[in-house]
Amino acid sequence: MVNRQVAPPGKLGDQGDVLSNAARLFREKGFERTSLKEIAEACNMLPGSLYYRYSSKEALLVELMRRGVDLVTAEVESAYASSDDPFEQLRLCLNAHLRALLVDSDAVYVLLFEWRALGPEAREEIIELRDQYEYLWADILETMIAQGVVRKNVDGRLLRLIGLGALNWVATWFDPNGTHSLDAIGDLIWQIAMDGVINKGVQA
Repeated sequence: MVNRQVAPPGKLGDQGDVLSNAARLFREKGFERTSLKEIAEACNMLPGSLYYRYSSKEALLVELMRRGVDLVTAEVESAYASSDDPFEQLRLCLNAHLRALLVDSDAVYVLLFEWRALGPEAREEIIELRDQYEYLWADILETMIAQGVVRKNVDGRLLRLIGLGALNWVATWFDPNGTHSLDAIGDLIWQIAMDGVINKGVQA
């Protein structure tokens, strides 16, 4: 695994600031075209200070991806816990994933689209973390199939793979200044789910 390097407290810039700037630059320029020197400059740090904390750009990317998993997982879990209505839970979880991907965190975007830049060892760790997030969705969907919210003849695994793929792809074309707002996109995705896999006959 890629080892984390922790600097003595008070000697380096805030870790959250480092990760936020790295995520922004990786998203804007791509991992390969972003240097540690550029990240250090964005954080008003000396390059040597950044190297002290992260021995390589890959180590920084791995830490950033860990953060991305934590953030999107927390968003979806919070959304699920915020309602007792299973239909509303699913709608809120879909919107939480979109919001984390498109608004709340560049780290989630980097997690989804830059993992191929990692070496084999680091990639194995991140795929495992990504799989843990997908297991969360697997549990949500299987519960909803068992409850009859999602039609029982729907394959939960295929629904998860296709559904998350469609949600993630929104990040490749979404324009915050464009014609379609995030709410409008979320509403359309929910309408597609309602028409395609939701068992409306059991709605309260």
